[in-house]
Amino acid sequence: MWEYLRGEIMSNTHSNVAKSSESAPILTVVLVGIAAGFLSGMFGVGGGILIVPGLVLVAKMDQRIAHGTSLAAVLPISAASLVSYWSHDHVDVRVGLCLAAGALVGAVLGTKLLNILPHRVLAIAFAGILLVTAIRLFLPIESGTRGVLTVGSIIALIAIGVATGILAGLLGVGGGIIMVPATMMLLHLPAAMAKGTSVLVIIPTSLMGTYRNRTKKNVDLRAAATVGLSGIPSAIVGGWISARMSDTVSNVLFASLLVVVAIRLVLQIRSDDKAGIVH
Repeated sequence: MWEYLRGEIMSNTHSNVAKSSESAPILTVVLVGIAAGFLSGMFGVGGGILIVPGLVLVAKMDQRIAHGTSLAAVLPISAASLVSYWSHDHVDVRVGLCLAAGALVGAVLGTKLLNILPHRVLAIAFAGILLVTAIRLFLPIESGTRGVLTVGSIIALIAIGVATGILAGLLGVGGGIIMVPATMMLLHLPAAMAKGTSVLVIIPTSLMGTYRNRTKKNVDLRAAATVGLSGIPSAIVGGWISARMSDTVSNVLFASLLVVVAIRLVLQIRSDDKAGIVH
C-alpha cells in the first residue's frame, strides 16, 4: 500500500497535479504528516505551515498544488484533534458556528479579492499583526468561561470569521493562526477552548476549500491521504498535551508559533522578489 501511495505521490499524473521528484521517500512525507498532526493538536491550527513547505521541498510539488493538497490533508488531522479537545469539553460549538459562518463567507471574498488587492503589502501587514499579537500573548490574558452570547459578541465572532477566511484565501495561512488569539483576547476564552473551537471551524472551511481545489485539479488526494492519515495519532497526542497545559505556557508557545509564521511570510516575500514574482 505504501509503495502504491509513494508511486502516486511522486508521479506526474496530470499536468496540473503535483510535480514530484523520482526518489522522495514516502517515510519523509509520513513524517511531515506526523509533525503537522502534533502541531494541529497542540495549537488548534491546521498544520499547513508544515505541510506546504514539506510537500514542496520533499515531494517537489508545485506551490499551488501543495496548498490544495495541504487543505485536504488538514481534514483528517483536524477531525482527530477535534475528538481530543471534545473529549475534554474544550469546544464551544456556539462560538464555532459563528466563526464558521463568517469564515465561509470570507473564503469566497478572499478568492474574489485575490487578483485585486496587493499580495505583498497584505503579507507584510499581516506579518506585522502576527508579531504584535505574539507580543500581546506574552502578557497575561484574562480567561473566562462559556457565557451567554450577546448580539455584539456574535457580530464580533462573524467578523473574526470573515477576516480569517479572507486572509486564509489571500495569503494561504491557516485560520487557527487568527482565530485562536482573537477569541482568547476578545472573548477571553481559555486557551484550550479557543484551540478546540478553532479546530471545529477548520473542518468545514477545509471541506469547502478542498471541493473547490478538486474541481480546479489543484489537489493530489492520494498525497493528502498519506499526510492526513499519518497525522491522526500525533494530533490526538498533541490535543491531550494541550488539554493539560497551563494557559501561560500555552500562550508563550503559541506566541512563538506566530513569530515563526510571520518570519515565514517575510522570507516568502523575499524569495518571490528575488524570483521576480509580482503579486
